[in-house]
Amino acid sequence: MEASVNSLTAARQAFKAESLAIPWFVYAALFGSTSIVVGGYWDISWHQSIGRDTFWSPPHLAIYLGGVLAGVSSGWMVLKTTFAGSAEERAAAVRLWGFSGPLGAFFCIWGAFAMLTSAPFDDWWHNAYGLDTEILSPPHVVLALGIAAIQTGALIEVLALQNRSEMPGELSGPGARKRRARLRLLYAYAAGMLLANASVMAWTYMYRTLMHSSIFYQVGCGVFPLFLVAVARASKLRWPATVTAAVYMALWIGMLWLLPLFPAEPKLGPVRQQVTHLIPLEFPFLLIVPGLAIDLLMRRVGQGRDWLLSGLLGAAFFAMLLAAQWPFGSFLMSEYSRNWVFATHRFPYYFDSAWDVTQFRFYRWDPGTRALVSGLALAIPVGMVSARLGLWWGNWMRRVQR
Repeated sequence: MEASVNSLTAARQAFKAESLAIPWFVYAALFGSTSIVVGGYWDISWHQSIGRDTFWSPPHLAIYLGGVLAGVSSGWMVLKTTFAGSAEERAAAVRLWGFSGPLGAFFCIWGAFAMLTSAPFDDWWHNAYGLDTEILSPPHVVLALGIAAIQTGALIEVLALQNRSEMPGELSGPGARKRRARLRLLYAYAAGMLLANASVMAWTYMYRTLMHSSIFYQVGCGVFPLFLVAVARASKLRWPATVTAAVYMALWIGMLWLLPLFPAEPKLGPVRQQVTHLIPLEFPFLLIVPGLAIDLLMRRVGQGRDWLLSGLLGAAFFAMLLAAQWPFGSFLMSEYSRNWVFATHRFPYYFDSAWDVTQFRFYRWDPGTRALVSGLALAIPVGMVSARLGLWWGNWMRRVQR
């Protein structure tokens, strides 16, 4: 009798421990998302420092490793749930084309297929046209869509667990509280990786020389409120947008400081700059400042007033981005930023000597003061639309449980 009671107690403890554990495929998707972001940053640095010497470069391997890992782990989970899943697993799954699995897993599977499809396309593109002059080339767009799908899938996988853990009647106690706190942080981390990918796509029109032009703020207000507001609406953290922006900035600063430690030399011509080490991207955007404003506003206005809130968020995001980036842009153009901390003195090998001068002058996108003012004013409604879309997306994510 005593043995039976002990066995039953052990079984209950094992079930409780299993319920508190975060599934391994979630960590696999998060690792894949991180590998993709790091590999993408590294790949751009590789192009600026070495050129495109081979398709099988280390950055490419890091990118596709992340895609394959996220896709295979999610595919395994879908197959397991479909053909050998427990009743609990099937109840927490969605059904698509006869298969059952977590919603985020289907995003990861589709993203992995898109990434693998882009690989031979990108190889052919480079062989036909040479070095990319723009980030948004056709194969890179296909790759970016696949990456975004994987990162969204990783986000949704964590999100579903977070939302279910916050429901009434769920497990309680110190272990459950620690699990909820871990899921909240993992959700912000996954959102930070998605934000980092968005910043790469926006970088073409948000270069340092454009920080005193309206296009910088129009693009910034069009892209970033969508992600930060959506994340903040669905998160259970106290400062979700701030933490998400901090994750993005920490990753970017880490890569900014790490990559120049590794030697590199150009393998394509013409070589116009003496490059001896990997050239990093620019210092990250100061999104933590408007992120803080988003958190404060969403906490103060609350729910049920989304149209009013989206207007306030769009205006606040623009004001905080302008207040942060305009003077910071002036600093980045000064001699005080030409050091290892900000790395504004490093140029790609294919920039000619004139870039030594023009890279420290603001490009005049707007033909005059009136055009600048009207362009900046246009960024405000753009930010409002982006914030409203973010609230819609966030409201949907709050309901995700599978």
